[in-house]
Amino acid sequence: MNASGTLGYGKEIEPLWGVETMGAYVTKGLSLKPHHGNPTPRVWEERGGMINSIGLQNVGVERFFKEHFPYFQKKATPVIVNFFGFTEEEYIWCAAAIKPDKLIVALEMNLSCPNIKEGGISFGKEPTMVQSIVRKGEKRYGHPLIAKLTPEVSNIVEIARAACEAGADGLTLVNTMPAAVVDTRSRCVPIRGGLSGPVLKPVALRAVYDCARAVSIPIIGAGGIMDVTDALAFFMAGARVVQVGTATFVDPYASRKSSRVSTPTSIHANVRR
Repeated sequence: MNASGTLGYGKEIEPLWGVETMGAYVTKGLSLKPHHGNPTPRVWEERGGMINSIGLQNVGVERFFKEHFPYFQKKATPVIVNFFGFTEEEYIWCAAAIKPDKLIVALEMNLSCPNIKEGGISFGKEPTMVQSIVRKGEKRYGHPLIAKLTPEVSNIVEIARAACEAGADGLTLVNTMPAAVVDTRSRCVPIRGGLSGPVLKPVALRAVYDCARAVSIPIIGAGGIMDVTDALAFFMAGARVVQVGTATFVDPYASRKSSRVSTPTSIHANVRR
């Protein structure tokens, strides 16, 4: 699969290859209402990685299903809907706005968003907060629920257990790491965002390895997967499926060059187990 946000709305990659060749397409993070995102610059290349500060720009759930989802229906491509909110209520409302469809195999809850009511603390940093929001939504979503966790915690196993105990059907490990750029030529800090790419792989592998031995739900590995060898490392660490992100910016054909790691049916089954 692709990592959320790295293939736009699917059509962008069509001139090069079709989304129907993927195990599943993961949407950009969708919010209840359209979100404008951050001003430019939004992407910065670093040695061994990339920093992005897109700011969760998206068209919102309603427009996505009206304007973009028919494309996946035409292609018969399974979809995992990544979604987020700035309050617990927004998470619930956003997921409730996602209409059931046979092509939607799961929802991926982005737990790396700031919680406005709690002074900017990310939802995914506190076990009690993770447990609360997953438990409140798990019974209402109508789809398997995957919790996407941030590595910006002191004990990710504790967070994973909280999500599992609250009813999550799977975990995506991990999201980007907080990072910044200092441009010495212009004497400014042009980007404060999330670090991805090969430099993130050892962090992600550690998270997958530790969590796979602590929880019984399936794990989706993500973070610095650039080739087949990287994907195999995640499987050996305990992941059932992998997501490819930054590699696509380096080589748009990266996913196609890798071995197919799962079929749509097995992804759905893995998440439900």
